Amino acid sequence: MWQDERWRLVVAVAVVAVMSAVSPTPASAEAVVDRTEVDRSAVDRAGVDRAGVDRAGVDRAGVDRAGVDRAAVDPAAVDRFVAEFAEDAGYPGVAVAITKGDQVVHVAGHGHDSAGAAVTAATPMPVASVSKSFTALAVMRLVEAGKVALDEPVRRYLPDFRVADPRGAAITVRQLLNQTSGLSDRTLREKSLPQPDSPAGAVVRAGQATLATDPGTKHHYTNTNYHLAARLVEVVSGEPFADHLRRHVFEPAGMRSTTTIGLTPRDLPHEVREGHVFAYGASVPATEPTRFVAGSDGVLTTAEDMARWLVVQSTGGRAADGVRLVSPEGITAMHTPSDPRWTYGMGWDTGSDGKVRHGGIWFTYSAGALLLPSGHGIAVMTNSGVGLGNEGTGRLEEGIAALLTGGSPDSGSPTRLIIDLVLAGLTLLSLALGVRNLRRSRVWAKRFATRPVWRVALRLLPRAVPAAVLIPLPDLLGLLVGGGRDLTFVQLGYYSVALVSWLLVASALNLAVAATRIVSLARLRRPARDVPRPEASWLVPAR
Repeated sequence: MWQDERWRLVVAVAVVAVMSAVSPTPASAEAVVDRTEVDRSAVDRAGVDRAGVDRAGVDRAGVDRAGVDRAAVDPAAVDRFVAEFAEDAGYPGVAVAITKGDQVVHVAGHGHDSAGAAVTAATPMPVASVSKSFTALAVMRLVEAGKVALDEPVRRYLPDFRVADPRGAAITVRQLLNQTSGLSDRTLREKSLPQPDSPAGAVVRAGQATLATDPGTKHHYTNTNYHLAARLVEVVSGEPFADHLRRHVFEPAGMRSTTTIGLTPRDLPHEVREGHVFAYGASVPATEPTRFVAGSDGVLTTAEDMARWLVVQSTGGRAADGVRLVSPEGITAMHTPSDPRWTYGMGWDTGSDGKVRHGGIWFTYSAGALLLPSGHGIAVMTNSGVGLGNEGTGRLEEGIAALLTGGSPDSGSPTRLIIDLVLAGLTLLSLALGVRNLRRSRVWAKRFATRPVWRVALRLLPRAVPAAVLIPLPDLLGLLVGGGRDLTFVQLGYYSVALVSWLLVASALNLAVAATRIVSLARLRRPARDVPRPEASWLVPAR
């Protein structure tokens, strides 16, 4: 490719089309929330079972026994929409939880996992960055117990916390939770750097960070803030972070099938199957890359347990059985941004439309939670990771929300298959043109044999463009699509096999074409060697 002006124009248009198709949606903010309230007269300490939900799957008749108006919420319509969306979007498996007020409306599983087993409402999956809402609540419990003050410096509770910037001493607990500490993925590349294996190690790693802005002046989303919050919970409570969440968050909320991990894939239990990456219309099982996730995106749970979590968020901090985890004021504080300059609260994002939400993306899973002004809550988990055309589960959540509130889901089809097919076409075209140009290198060299060197160089320079795009591509995508997030080359391959394949093929063939043309041109310009004439004496016969 890039061999003439017409093809350059075609590629430019295609690239613009691809990038336009994947512009961030509200789902890419990694924010999701769901308002959930479960009928306490119909719900036991587990929070769902007596509402009629079969832990192995879904008992729709049980939803009726919980007193939910099936005319207002049609579980069958929701199931049809989710199944159709999953097929169109390339999600092998999806689990959904829906609540209204203090009632569990519907929990269900669709599709299969990477081992071929059916996904049910009891299938454990990561919720990725929805995990931040759990960390925020753990901190808020310590605040309400008088052990932590939100506006005190983090260093008061973590004496070892230091960053390579004197402004770091002013970072407060609140600023960690609402992502305004000044830390960012640009100042501490949390995915590219060696991964810690504990929250204490995350504090040590943060020592090399600088600040992008003064603390409290701008929102920068980064997992590092919540890694540090996890360590704060450990130090103040005197318990390992996972143990503290289990004892003081999961169990009081009735979430008996929920846990949290520190490092992927090392800590993933065998019950959590590999997720998937998407390539050219196929969902391929894949192991999650090595990443530190404690506090930021390490919670593993089920749709049933997510319904219980939504109850806590929607009833002022009270679990389905009446156990209070935090005060109503604490819940409101987490659902409210601390400054009108940003929308992020503490572990939750907010919108002008009254919705509260948080999304979550792994490279092999994605999830989201959404709380609606109507009182409905929606949680979604899928075993397909973030990628071009799949920046999260926001469109699925919004479609369910439309059904619940009397609207119609957006009829637009997911774009990930379209994008991959366009990239596949570009890859094949690049391959065909590259081979053609390699075979015609000698013809090209004859044509340019008498041209000045500078004109030849200008002609060959565009051949370096694909490589020039590929080399900084993780940073480019992090800025253009991820809002400044960090990304490694390995993770880029998970994000889009098709994009990386195209640029690799285009880079290799264009550089090969440039090299063969230079060699062919050099051979043509090499001066002809003079053939020595024989001496006359050589012609005289020897005597």
